[in-house]
Amino acid sequence: MIIFKDFLMILFGLIILIIGVLIGVAFLTLLERKVLGYVQIRKGPNKVGFVGILQPFSDAIKLFTKEQIYPSFSNYLSYYFSPIMGFLLSLMIWMMIPYYFNMISFSLGVLFFFCCMSLGVYTVMVAGWSSNSNYSLLGGLRAVAQTISYEVSLALIMMSGIMFIMDFNLMKFNMYQIFIWFIFLMFPISLCWLSSSLAETNRTPFDFSEGESELVSGFNIEYSSGGFALIFLAEYSSILFMSLFFSLLYLGGYNLSIMFYFKLVFISFIFIWVRGTLPRYRYDKLMYLAWKSYLPISLNFLMFFMGLKIFFM
Repeated sequence: MIIFKDFLMILFGLIILIIGVLIGVAFLTLLERKVLGYVQIRKGPNKVGFVGILQPFSDAIKLFTKEQIYPSFSNYLSYYFSPIMGFLLSLMIWMMIPYYFNMISFSLGVLFFFCCMSLGVYTVMVAGWSSNSNYSLLGGLRAVAQTISYEVSLALIMMSGIMFIMDFNLMKFNMYQIFIWFIFLMFPISLCWLSSSLAETNRTPFDFSEGESELVSGFNIEYSSGGFALIFLAEYSSILFMSLFFSLLYLGGYNLSIMFYFKLVFISFIFIWVRGTLPRYRYDKLMYLAWKSYLPISLNFLMFFMGLKIFFM
C-alpha cells in the first residue's frame, strides 16, 4: 500500500511538472515574439489579453482546432506519430532534473540526457522522410547530420565537468559549486557548450533544418495544425531545458531559489537574442566548427582537467 502511495505521488508530481513545462513553453514563445519585436523596432503581440499575455493560448487553440491534412503519398503512421514521439521525448528529458521532493531521482542523469537527445534525432529524420517530399527529406538529413555532430562536442564538453565531480549524478554539480561556479573554472568550454546547445536545438544561427530562405521550412514543411504545433512545442521545450541545464552545469547547480529561475530566463533570453542578432551560418562552416574547432578544444580541456584531477588527488 505504501509503495502504491509513493507511485501515485511520483505520478502526481510528474503531471504537475509536465503542466509547468507546457506553461513555461507557452510564455517562452511569447517572450521570444516580444523580444524579437523590440529588436526589430515593433511591438510584438499586444492585442489578446493584457499586453498580449493570452496570445500563446489563442495560438494553441487555433492550431489544435485546425483541420488535420496529410499528403496522399506520405507514410501515414510514421508521419502522424513522429511529432508526438518528439514531443514525448522532449518532456521525458525533464525527469532527470534533480528535484528535492517525491520525484524520480537517479544517479545516472547525464547518461539519461544523452540517451534522450540521441533519440530526438530519429523523430526529426522520420518526420522528414515520411512526408515524402524532397524539401522535407533534405531538411531532415541536414538536421540529423548537424545534431549528431554537435552531440559529439556536447558529450566531450560534458566529460570535463564529469571529471571535476567524478559522478553522473546532477545533484553533485550543486554541491561542488557552492564556493565557485564552474563557468569561472571552464570559461571557454562553457561558451562552447552554449553554442553547441544552439546547434543541438536547431536554433539561429544554426537553423539549417528549417532554413526558410532555401529549404522552405525544412523537415516540417508538410505539417499543419496539431503536428506543426507539437514539433514547435518540442523545440521550445528543448530550449527551456538546455537553458536550465546550462544553469545547472555552470551557473551554480540546481537550487529552488528565485536566482536560479532568473538565470534560467536569462539563458533563454540569450537564445532569443542570438536569433534577433546573428545571420544564418553557412552549412559547411557549421560542420567545420563542430569537427575542427569544438572537438580539439574539448579534447584538450578534457586532458587538462584529467591532469588537474590526477595532480590534486
